[in-house]
This record gives sequence, structure tokens and C-alpha cells, in this order.
Amino acid sequence: MRPTARPGSAALEEGWRCLGNRSKRRPPADAVKRGAAAVSTFEEMKEPDDQDTDGEKSVTSKSDGKKSLRSSKSESRSPVQEDNTFLEDDTDETFNEGEGSYLEEDSDEERLEGSLSSFQYDDLQSTTVPQQTPAPAVEEAEEEVKKKISESFFYDYMELASMPFVTLDSNIPLDLLTLVHSFGYDCRKRANLQLLDDSIAIYIAGNQLIFLNLKTKEQIYLRSSSGEGIGVIGVHPHKTYFTVAEKGSFPDIIIYEYPSLRPYRILRDGTEKGYAYVDFNYSGNLLASVGSNPDYTLTIWNWKEEQPILRTKAFSQEVFKVTFNPDNEEQLTTSGSGHIKFWEMAFTFTGLKLQGSLGRFGKTITTDIEGYMELPDGKVLSGSEWGNMLLWEGGLIKVELCRGTSKSCHNGPINQIMLYEGEVITVGSDGYVRDANGAIWKLDLSFSNITQDPECLFSFHSGAIEAVAVSPLTYLMATTALDCSVRIYDFASKTPLAQMKFKQGGTALVWVPRMVNFTGAQIIVGFEDGVVRILELYDPKGLTIFAGRKKILDADIQLKQVFKPHTACVTALAYERDGEILATGSKDQTVFFFEVERDYKPIGYINTPGPVCQLMWSPMSHPESTLLIMCENGYILEAPLPTIKQEEDDHDVVSYEIKDMCIKCFHFSSVKSKILRLIEIEKRERQRELKEKIREERRNKLAAEMGEDGEKEFQEEEEEEEEEEEEEEPLPEIFIPSTPSPILCGFYSEPGKFWVSLFGIETEPIPEDIEDPKAYSIENARRKREHDKLMKEVGEIKAQKREQIKALRSEFCKLLEMNEKLPKHMQFKRTDFDVDSQIRAEMHRKTAFKIQQVEKELAWEKEKHELGLMKLKNRFRDPLESDTIVVHAILSDHKISSYRLVQPSKYSKFKRASQSERKPSKLDRFEKEGPGRKDSQRDAGGSVTIQEESIVEKGKKFRPKTLSEIIVENQIEKTRKLILKAERAQLKIQQRKKEWEELYKSKPGDDYEDPKDLQAIKEAQVYMGDFNLKTAPDYKIPEHMRINAAKKEEELGHLDSLVHGNKRHMNKCILSLRDLKVAVVEEIQCLVEELKNIQSTLHISKHIPIPKIPQIHPEEVPEKRFQYDEETLLNFKQQQMKSNDEKSPGVEQTGSGGPVGGFLKLSSGKDGDLTTRDSISRSSKASTFSLDIPKCLEFEKAEPTDVELEIMKRDEIKHVYMQQYLVNRIKELVVTFDAELRLLRHQKLKLDTQMKLSDLHHVTLFQEILLLKNFEKQENVLQERVNSLDKEEQYMQWKINETLKEMEEKKNEITKLQEQEKALYAGFQAAIGENNKFANFLMKVLKKKIKRVKKKEVEGDADEDEESEESSEEESSLESDEDESESEDEVFDDSICPTNCDVALFELALQLREKRLDIEEALVEEKKIVDNLKKEYDTLSKKVKIVATNLNAAEEALEAYQREKQQRLNELLVVIPLKLHQIEYVVFGEIPSDLSGTLVFSNHALRRLQERIRELQEENSKQQKLNKEWRERRKQLIREKREMTKTIHKMEETVRQLMISKFGRVVNLEALQTLSVNTTLEELKIRKLRKELANAKEMKMWEEKIAQMRWELMMKTKEHTRKLYQMNDLCIEKKKLDSRLNTLQNQQGNAFQGPREADVVAREEVTELIQLQAERISALKEEIALLRRKGGLILPPIQSPREKEIQPADL
Repeated sequence: MRPTARPGSAALEEGWRCLGNRSKRRPPADAVKRGAAAVSTFEEMKEPDDQDTDGEKSVTSKSDGKKSLRSSKSESRSPVQEDNTFLEDDTDETFNEGEGSYLEEDSDEERLEGSLSSFQYDDLQSTTVPQQTPAPAVEEAEEEVKKKISESFFYDYMELASMPFVTLDSNIPLDLLTLVHSFGYDCRKRANLQLLDDSIAIYIAGNQLIFLNLKTKEQIYLRSSSGEGIGVIGVHPHKTYFTVAEKGSFPDIIIYEYPSLRPYRILRDGTEKGYAYVDFNYSGNLLASVGSNPDYTLTIWNWKEEQPILRTKAFSQEVFKVTFNPDNEEQLTTSGSGHIKFWEMAFTFTGLKLQGSLGRFGKTITTDIEGYMELPDGKVLSGSEWGNMLLWEGGLIKVELCRGTSKSCHNGPINQIMLYEGEVITVGSDGYVRDANGAIWKLDLSFSNITQDPECLFSFHSGAIEAVAVSPLTYLMATTALDCSVRIYDFASKTPLAQMKFKQGGTALVWVPRMVNFTGAQIIVGFEDGVVRILELYDPKGLTIFAGRKKILDADIQLKQVFKPHTACVTALAYERDGEILATGSKDQTVFFFEVERDYKPIGYINTPGPVCQLMWSPMSHPESTLLIMCENGYILEAPLPTIKQEEDDHDVVSYEIKDMCIKCFHFSSVKSKILRLIEIEKRERQRELKEKIREERRNKLAAEMGEDGEKEFQEEEEEEEEEEEEEEPLPEIFIPSTPSPILCGFYSEPGKFWVSLFGIETEPIPEDIEDPKAYSIENARRKREHDKLMKEVGEIKAQKREQIKALRSEFCKLLEMNEKLPKHMQFKRTDFDVDSQIRAEMHRKTAFKIQQVEKELAWEKEKHELGLMKLKNRFRDPLESDTIVVHAILSDHKISSYRLVQPSKYSKFKRASQSERKPSKLDRFEKEGPGRKDSQRDAGGSVTIQEESIVEKGKKFRPKTLSEIIVENQIEKTRKLILKAERAQLKIQQRKKEWEELYKSKPGDDYEDPKDLQAIKEAQVYMGDFNLKTAPDYKIPEHMRINAAKKEEELGHLDSLVHGNKRHMNKCILSLRDLKVAVVEEIQCLVEELKNIQSTLHISKHIPIPKIPQIHPEEVPEKRFQYDEETLLNFKQQQMKSNDEKSPGVEQTGSGGPVGGFLKLSSGKDGDLTTRDSISRSSKASTFSLDIPKCLEFEKAEPTDVELEIMKRDEIKHVYMQQYLVNRIKELVVTFDAELRLLRHQKLKLDTQMKLSDLHHVTLFQEILLLKNFEKQENVLQERVNSLDKEEQYMQWKINETLKEMEEKKNEITKLQEQEKALYAGFQAAIGENNKFANFLMKVLKKKIKRVKKKEVEGDADEDEESEESSEEESSLESDEDESESEDEVFDDSICPTNCDVALFELALQLREKRLDIEEALVEEKKIVDNLKKEYDTLSKKVKIVATNLNAAEEALEAYQREKQQRLNELLVVIPLKLHQIEYVVFGEIPSDLSGTLVFSNHALRRLQERIRELQEENSKQQKLNKEWRERRKQLIREKREMTKTIHKMEETVRQLMISKFGRVVNLEALQTLSVNTTLEELKIRKLRKELANAKEMKMWEEKIAQMRWELMMKTKEHTRKLYQMNDLCIEKKKLDSRLNTLQNQQGNAFQGPREADVVAREEVTELIQLQAERISALKEEIALLRRKGGLILPPIQSPREKEIQPADL
């Protein structure tokens, strides 16, 4: 059974649909999707005797025999029921109705084939209603407590998958058809390719989800659960789950677990018809889905609990995509038709909400957005319909991204954008990165020099498959589609064999029957343009293999014949049953006939009433051969076999139309309305018959009862009933649909009969509902019609006015042309045509204003583009160090190009600066410059003060010392020398002791071996004689060879630096060569000018061909590409104007004004030669070689004389020589330049080889860096553990050493205390003396144990002390004697000194007892400390062992990890180019095919190993000699040691005798040498001397002060004495005046008796003066007395009140 697919179907995977299948959940089971480009093959259910063939098993193909009775449960969910009627041409019998299919997303109705079962008339009235959940049930579900779904819960796949439906009485098994393989992939469905792991890809094809193994090409299938198709698929971020979003009425989202493929969760009621996109968040706990038409619902799911979290309407138009932001899972983005929307899950006062912000396009044209990507910084990068990218931030477009020169990124919409390792990759529908032709490609995104070419893994049709045919001979199948391809498949081996591309898409295909082509290798295909092609399948292996053929397929297709019978697409092809005639049908409403035997000679065509959809010839069982022609509009024609006219020339045929053919035509009207009308008529007939029967019974009854009266009464009642009867309702009219139902298919059944299947829903026209709330009312609609009518009239008037203005403009242009044809003096000026000059001025003013406005409007755009240009320059041009320069040779085709060099990579910056390269820090500079630098920066005043202070210090420094200072210094120096001498002696002794200790410590034991020798022996045993390979399993990586990512990056940076330096050096050489060429060209220009001047004086016969001047190519000076000046722009403008005038694209432009004229700013001379200022200067210099050429005089000269002839002859010879010299010079310059270029080219070829090798090394290093970075984290963890354990071990060892050291110190202290105790007893024994009768008593007093309470002692310490004392093992011998004596029963009182006992000895015994107790307490404490230290030492030793064990384990783990890392590094491929002579691994003179066991080894290392063998042999002989010598040396040293021991004994005896003779006893020489002065005493003496000197100096100072004060006192005394003399004189004068006054008073009369006021005042003044002087005298005396005393203070002089009053006045 090989079912064929009808046009429009995209898959054959629903082969059982002809049986009227029905889904479990949705009635139209396994609907064939139009958009799916898939072809599937099926196996027919085999009988037991049939041989089973190997084939793949689908997941859904395993049927357990369950009947599809449960499918009836979902019948109520069918939203639409379609009528599908089968009619037979010779009967009116009505057949059964079947169920239709659903509307797809594109609102196209799917064609449905008929059913073979029948239903009753009552079933015709039944319709189905979409299942809806009642409102109370929803409320109860919301109120119900939600239970958590178990993690281990799974659904049963067999209950979910859609199954075929057959009627119960058909006896057709469910597994009649089994899906074997699918050839198809819908590349136009969004997100229809997902990766589950490295080798498994999933995609949708029809009703199947296909799991494709990219390596083995095996397929596994999952069926749709709804039966109406799959909307979209998605994959969990952890690749452990994948989701399948269905289509249908309220479809489900099923989440499957991978790799078990078990249904894990089902999400329900997320949309109405289908899902457009689904996406998991980054953590995978949420799922976002968006529905398609009509609701576009956006839902956020907690998919593990099957609960929606948030739900809202995404947009009012189609939504293409929804995704979570990977960096912020609370943000989402949706895009679709004319919009992009940014969502955020935010907490509001009402709870968690989805808040959406619509992207505003602004000045950018609104576009559909299909592809976008969220950037890490929160921005969104989206595509557009015109191919550019838009950067969104805050809901606004920040920038539009395009390629250089304003080219769009893609020539079409951008479908997908992704971020891969910091680079943005875009996928467009223009074929870049994405294939829109139904293929799956594998791309290498490394973009390096070893990037592999894209590999096409699978290729399918890119659209709906229009036709399919199966070979009548083999397991081959042919398909064609509108993607312009014809493909051949081998469905037995499940492989595509061949394909062929054409200009137009295929629409019909038939395999040529074997009676026409016996090999069965031909197919005939019809195409969209009406062309019919016959293709032949052949085996290319049988052909001769031609040169360049890389791959030979198993089959190939070749064109056999082609003709074009139609003007529209071919829709049907059919061969007559005998294979003599081919009929082709088309949408151009014609059927063409061809004679097959005569190479498809056209017979003729007939016209049809509609587009042809199918052609069917009658089978062999029919007596006559007829053609059944089915048209799309419901017409069916039956045409007889056309008559074949013999030997008629085609040239004589006017038209191929066949007009005399007898054709039968059939047209079908509606059946449903006719059936309803017949049902109504039949119903009325039954009612009428029932009434007649009741009337007859009543009449018989009345006649029997009343006789003739009853008959009359019955007639009267009948008349009354006739009057009361109303008119019957009219019968229902027959409904004829405006568009006839299209014909699906038809076929002959019996002779004279055929079956036809129609498709369509025959429903009465339903008035269009008014759903728009803004719809016009009746009145507004009328007004709008009037307004539209008025606007239409106004538009017509405007159009008329425009036509009039156009006519006037053309007439005005004609007048202007006529005016230009007139003579100049008769022409009118242009201003004469102006009716009003102000109009033109106003127009110019408005134009200028508009230009200004436009400039203002475009100012932002201008600034934007300038900034964009600057950014592009900074991004692409500034990092470019040098562009590519190509220097061409002059004579040959050789050329050399420089490297396009960019700035060094980031890795070259990793190299740390050395100590010399590192910039000094501020501290280093300060230390280097010193404080003087800082002081030098002060102001002038500061510098002056510093100089003055330095002068003062120098004065003090060079001042002569006093005697006292000299004495003190001498004493100090003497003491210092003595102390220094003693210290040196002591230091020397200590150093000698230390040396002796070190010498004794370094003395090796008898079995001592040098660690260096042991390490060398160990290394020799491990490494010597064995060159360990890194690939060895036991290879141990040395410490210095361990690498990490940082070291490798530094190595990569070093490589980049070297490469960059070499390339830069070569670029400099090439640039110098370019400059040399420019100089050579300029010099050649000058030489050519000189050559032309010389040839102008020579005869033409003696001219030598002038060499061609080399040209400077534009690619040799790329830096001048963007240079231009005003002259260049003007030339370009003139050239453009000239080209516009000529309007001839073939004209070549010359000169510097061309499009590339701005390349090289070189002016063109008359001959087109290039000249520059330098060339002019060179020509002026070169003109010294030229000769003065006499100008031709206008008048005739006389005949030259012999002398002139001789001179002319000489000049001619000279010019010929100079001509040849200049030509040779030009050749020399050219040859020299070419030689330089070839030499540099050879060097560059070598450098290119090195650069290629460095690139390969760079790739290897980069791969190693990536690998090391993967290992770095774990390695750091292991290394940190090793370091921490190592530190811990070192710390423990340090603590052990400190503990041991402390124990040694404590033991020494215990020994000292024991020695002090022994000395105490010995001293007391000596103090007692011999024969002292109280010796025992005093010794008992001394040894008596007394309990003492220590200060700040806690209770219990005393007991511990006693226990420790009792448990002490190390007691002195004296203590043991005392214990024995204590055992006696002697009781004595130690508080009283016995009589006749020396009290001093008794007191001494008590004092020494206290000292003994102190020593014993100290001993106990020290022993306790030693015990604690021993315990601590034991604990630390155990910890050290544990830490050492852990450290060894950590080091082993690190070593294992290093070995694993090295093994992974060894797996990296390293390219090493080798020559044949370098390969020494040959087998029988040939290189083996398997080189896995070979080793690449350098000759230097090999030679080094060979030399090492000889070195080891020589070293072995040397070591043997040395061993023999050292043995002899050891014997000699033993002998010398014995002699030295004897010498030491003799010298010690000599020293002892000398000490006795000199000192009288053996003394300690060390103590004698270290004997020195008492330092404290000497210091006190020096301090005393210094104090005496200081006191003497102070006394001298005070004596000087006293002398000065005495001198001042003497001067004051003299002054006071002088003042006393003055006072004495004044007193004498006063007495004289008094006497005179008395005399005068006595002489006067009584009138003047009594004292006068003036005398009284004068007397008072004198009295005050005297008192004041007396006070001054007493004050001076007191001051003198104070000065005579030590520490006296000088008080200010006492002023009189009079002086106080006088002083302000004086001032």
C-alpha cells in the first residue's frame, strides 16, 4: 500500500486519515499541517507470512491493542463541524457526513477526506460546542487547598498521545499504518530546532516531534496529544526537560523528562488556540508562554506545580517571542508584529503583577521584531525588517546599528540574535548564518584561521510539499515543492538520494509508468510557470569520472525533455492507461494532450470552466478510455480519448485547440438544503395523511350513529374546519452557496460511475456582527457617506486644477524654449517673464527659511552621525597601526604587501615590567633625592636662615675647646677604649666558642651521608638515563615545569609581542621600499623630461624609444584614500555634470578628477605624466646634465660654416651619448628597484612562513589557556590546601622546636636551682665549722619543712605543691639524709635558740632555710612547667604526624590533578610541519599510515642526549678516580687526627705549667681577658667631672654678673651723691632766701603782717620735694641691699605722684 499525497499536504505521516480518524482529545486526529515540509513513509500491516523489514520504531508505534472508545469523550470539544459529502453522478442517494478539521493559525481550512461510515438524518443536525469550565467549578477549584505534586510523579504517555479513530464495525486495526521515517523539517516555524545534548536535536514535523541523532541519523518520534499539531517547543537550561506546546482548543503544554521521554507535567488553559513561544528562566524554575491568535495571552508558570503565577494579555497583535532576562529573572521581553515590550514582575500593594512597558520607536519606522537579545547591562538589542539592529534602553531606541557605508546588517529581517563569548551573532532570513531552504547546518563559531567550513547535516524541503510519487519498480519516492527543487528518496534505506534545483517551484509530479519507460527511472514534473519537465534518474558511477569531480553519489538526476504547454502553474499530470497519451492540467483552465510515443508531440488542448485540480483516466475495466477532469469550482468534465492525427505538420497548425471533442459536463448543487426541503415535505405529507385518517374515522363514526344526518353534520364541520385552516408555511428554499465547494478528489468506480469528494462547510450566510464599540451609527454613517462624497468631489476639483497648472507649466516651458531659439538681441530676459518680482523674492526667502529650518532639524542628526563617525574611527581606525600597502614591481608582475597591523593584544600587556623598566614610586624618588631636595624647594627667606644657622654651627664647631672639655673627652676616650678592648676580647671568646660549637655540631657521625649526595643519587636513579615523556602515565611534573593560565597568558603575550615586532619591522621595510619607488618614479620623470628635450634637438632617426614612466598604484598609497581638496571636489563635480550631460555610462573618465582622483595628489602634465614639487626640484637639479638648446629663430639662417657644422656634429654626438646615458640610468633605477623588491619579497615569504607557524602556535597556546582556565579553579583549591597544610606543618614544627628549646631552658634552670641548693648547704656547713656540738640541731633547723602560704595563692595549690614535693624524684642527698633523720621520734623547738649556741649561726640557719624553701618552690614550679611542656610536645608530635599524612595526601591529589591536566594538554593537537628527510620512522622504506606511536623530537635534544651518554661515561670514570683519591685522603686524615690529638695534650700541659708558674694556680683566661674597668663607676666619674665643670662655668657667670651689678651700683651711688650735693646747695640757697624774706618782712608795715598764700604754697612745694627725695634715697638703699644678696630682683624706680602727674603732660 503506497498512499500518495494530494497537493497542499505537507506530510504522508497520516496515511490512515482516509478512514475518518478522530483524536482522543481533539476530533480532527493527526491533521496534516500545510506549513510542515515533511514526507513520511509507512508500513502496511503485514500478514504472518510476510517478511518483516528492518525499520525504526516510533515511540508511539507500539500499540497495546486498546480500542479508541475513550476518543468519544473529547468529541464535545470540537468547535466547528464541517460537511463533507460524497455524491455519485447517477443517483440522489445521500451519504454520510464526516467531521472536519480546525482552522490553522493562518485561518486556512484544511481539506478533509470523506468517511466510509453512514449516519442517520438526525445526526445531520448535531453540532458540537467547545468545552468550557463552569464558573462554580472554577471557584471551587480556587478555594480548594492546592496539594504539592510529587517529584517522582509522571503521566502515562499512551493516555496522552493522539490515536487513530475507526468505526467499530469497520474491522480495521489501529496499527494498519506504522510511521517508519520522516523526511522533513519545517524551517519556517520559529524556534523549531533545539539541542538536547551534543548529538540530539529535536524539531517539529507535522503532528510529530522528531528526535534526531546528528551522528547516527536515527529518529525517535513523539506524537502530538491534541492531534491538531504542535505550536512550539522549548528546552530546559539544564537539558533535563523539554516542553511541547500543542495546538487546538485550549491546548496543553506538556513537559517531558529527558532522556526517559516520560510526560512530567501538564500546563492547562494557557491560551485559546495555540502557543507562539515558550521559554524557561535561567534557573529553570519558571516557564513563560505566549499564545497566538486570538488572545495573545502571556503566562508565567510554576511548571513543577502546574500552576500559573501571572497572566496578562501581551499585545493586541501577533506576538512572536517571549524570553526571560538571563541576568535578571524578574524581567521579560516580548516582541512581535510592530512592537517590542519590556516586562517586569513587581510587587504592588495588590500583590505580584506583570508591568509592561511598550517600546517607542520615535523617528524610526515601526517594524516587526522577531529576533532580540538581552545584554548583561540591561539593554536589549533587537532586529528589524530592513536588516539593521536597534539598541533599546528604557523603552527608547538609543542607536541603530548597521555596517559600514550605511549598509544594512542583513538584506531582510533579522530572525535571531545571540551573544557568544563577547561577540554578537545575528541570524537573518537572507541566508546569512540561517538557511531558509530547509537545511540543518553545523557552524564553527571560533572564527579563527582553523575554522572549519559550514557543514550541511540534513537537507529538506523548505515549504509545503506539492506533490509526491512512488516508483512502480523500487523503493524510491519523488517529491517536489515550491522551493524550486525535486528530490528523490530511498525510503527503504531512509536516505535522500538526489535533488535538482530549478528556477520555479514544482506543483505536480507523476512517476512515468513502466509501459512508457521500462526502466522505471523517469518522472514528469509540472512547475509554477507552466513548464513540464521529464527527468531521468541514473547511476553516476557508470559514467566516466572527469577531472575535478570530488564526490560520486549513488544516484543523480538529469533533464530528459522539457516543454511549456500552459501559462499558469501545472496542477495535474496523467498518463493514459495504455501510456500513449499524456494529459496536463493547469490553473489557466486548459487541459493539454501529448502523444508520448512521438517524443511528446502536442495533440491539442481543451478549455475547462475552471482551474483544473485533478486528472483521472479510466482504468482497464472500463470499455472506453476517458479522462475525468475535476475543476476547483465544482465542475467535472469527462473527455473521450483525443483523436491522433497522423503526419500533420506543426507549421500548418494555427491553434492546438480541440473544438470538436464531445465532452460531458457535471455540476453539483447543494444537497443539505435539498435534504431539509424533502424532510419538510415528507413531514407535511405524514401530517396530512394522519388528518385524513382521523377525518375518515370520524365520518364513519357519525354515519354509523346518525345516518344521513351524520353525513350532513360531518360536511358542515368539514366546511368550518376548511374556513378555520390557515395557510401553510412556505417550504424552505434550496440554499446555493455563492462559492461552490471545492473538489478534493475523485475516481472511477464502475463503468459510467465515479466518486467525488467535496470540501467545505455549507452554512447559510450569517450577518456580520458589529463588535467595534466605535462603529458608526446609522446617522453618522450617512453623514460620513456625504462627507466622503464631498471630499471625493473636492479631490476631483483639485485634480482638475493640477492638470490645468500642469498644462500652463508645459506651455511656459515651450515659451522659454522658443525664447532661447531667438537671436541674443531679441531674447527676453528671465526676469521679464515674472509677472510680479516680489513673488520670486518671497519664494527665495521661504526657500532659505525652509533650508535653515531643515538644518536646525538635522542638527541633531548631524551631530549624531559625527559622533558615530568618531566612535567608528576610534573603534576601527585608531587601533590600526598600519594598513595594507601593496608595492608592485616595475618590470615584472611581482608584488609585496605589508601586514595589516593592529595594536598588540591584551595578552602582550601581561608581561610585568622589570625592576629597571618599572617607574620609581614616590617613596623611591624621595629616598633617592633625599631631604635636601625638599629643602631646596623652600623660599629664599628660609634658605637664608638655613645658611645663617649653618654659619653659626660652623662657628661653634671650629671654636677652640676649653681645658675642662679636653679633660672630660680624654677621660671618656680612655674609658671607651678600655670597654671596647674588653668587649672585643669577650666577643672574640664568644665567637671562638660559637665556632667550636658549630664545628662540633657539624662533625658527622660514622654513618653520616651528605644530603646533597643522597639527593643527587636519588635524582640519578629516577631521572638519569631516562628521558621521561609527558605522555607517560607515570610522568611526574617538576615544580619548575608546572604551568597555569597566568604563565600561559604571559607566554602568549610574549609570542604576540614577537609577532607584532617582526610584522612592524617588515612593514617599515615595505614602507621604505614604497618611498623608494616614489623617489624612483619622480627621478624617472625628470630623466624623461631631459630625454625629451635632448630628442627635440636630434634627428628622428637617432631617437631611442623613451622608457615608460612607472605608475603609482592606488593600493601603494592607501593613506591618501581619504585625502581631498577643493580642486578635487570641483573636478569631481564637473565630471558628474559631464556624465549627466553625456548620459553615456561607457565613457571613461581621465585625470585627477575621477572617483579615485583624491587618491594621490599628483597633477597631470600635458603627457599625462605624474609630477610633484620634488620632481620639479629634481628636474631642476637634473637639468645640469642637459645642454642649452638653441631656440628656433623665426627668420631664416644662413648656411652654417664648417666650424658651426663641426660644433653641431659635436653637440649631436654629445646628445646621443646623453640620450643613451639617460636611458641606461632609467633602466638601472628600474632594475635596482625590482631587485630590492624581489629580495624583500623573499624575506617576507620566509617571515610569512614563520607567521603561519606562530599563528598555529598561537592557536595551540590559546587552546591551552582555555583548558588551563577550566582546571585553574580546582587546581587553586588543591594548591591552597597544600599550602595551608604546609604552613600548618611548619607552624607545628616551629612550636615543637620552641617547646624543646623551652624545655632545655627549664632543665638548665632546674640544674641551676639544684646547684644553688647544694651551694647553700655547703656554705652553711662551712659556716658551722667542724666539731660544733649544735651542728645537727642547726642542720635540722635548716632542713625543716615548713608550710608557707604564698601570696595570691588559690586554695588547693598548697596541696599540689606538697604532692609535687613528695613525688619529686630528684632530691638532693642532703634531703634524703634529712628524711631518714625525720623518721626518728625526736621533737625539737626551732623557735628558740638553745643555750650556749651561737645566735648568729641560729639566725643564719633561719635565713638560709627561707632561701632553701624559695629554691624548693621554684624547683617545683619548674618541674611542673617541664611536665606540661612534655605533654604539649607529645600532642604536637601527634598533630604533626596527622598533618604530614594529610599533606602527603594533598600533594598526591595535586600531583594527580597536574597529571590529568598534562594529559588533557597532551590531547591538544599541535601542528608541526616536517619535511620528508626529517621523518625517520619508516617501514620497508615507506611512511606507515598509523603515526600514533611516533615521537616528534628535535635534533638538538637528540644530540644532547647522545652527548650526555658520553658525558656520563666520562663522569663515571672521574668519579671512580675521585673515590679512590678520597679513600687515600681519609686514611691520611685519620693519621693526622691522631698526631694532632697528641699535640693538643702536650700544649694543654704546657699551658697549665705556665699558669702555675705565673699565677700560682690555674686561672680562667677568658675571665682574665674580659676583665675591664667598672663601667658604672667610670660613668659616674665622668658625670661628676661634667657637673663640676658646669658648676664652675655657672659660678663664673654669676661672678661676672655680680661684678657688673656692683659697677652699676657704684654708678647709681655716684649719681645719688651728685643729687645730694645739689639738694644741699638748694637747702643753703633756701636758707639764704628765707633770711632775706624775713628781713623784708621785718621791714614792712603792719599791713603786711601775717603769712601770705604764696609763701605757704612755696613752702608746701619745698616740703613735698624734700619728702620725695627722702623716699628716693630710701628706695635706692633698699635696691642696693637687694643687689648685694643672691637672687635679688631689680624693682622699677619709685615715682612720686607729682612725676606721675607731670609725665602725661610731658608726653
